[in-house]
Amino acid sequence: MSEYGMLIDYEYCTGCKTCEVACKQEYARPAGKVGGVEVTEYIHTLPNDKLFITYIPNFTRACIFCAGRVKEGLEPSCVKHCMARILTFGKIDDLQKLIPKKRKAMLWTKG
Repeated sequence: MSEYGMLIDYEYCTGCKTCEVACKQEYARPAGKVGGVEVTEYIHTLPNDKLFITYIPNFTRACIFCAGRVKEGLEPSCVKHCMARILTFGKIDDLQKLIPKKRKAMLWTKG
């Protein structure tokens, strides 16, 4: 198992999909092809027929945490380009300590 992971603070994700685009551009993947990250939209119907939308970046098996960039001391492309700053890359032990401070967060790791 990898010692690195990605903390996703999805409470503030706007669904802009910049992370998807950054990943595809980093690896020259064409539009329409699966990349390392895909943003999923969840629509919730609240009382009084109000809608609430949640966006969650999901990392696919194609994600390698931009190993080449990380080796050079850079952060993964999705983290660099996320305009809402909801993605944090780092050591799993360090990321786990941040979770209690977040209201809506998940930790993604490679197994």
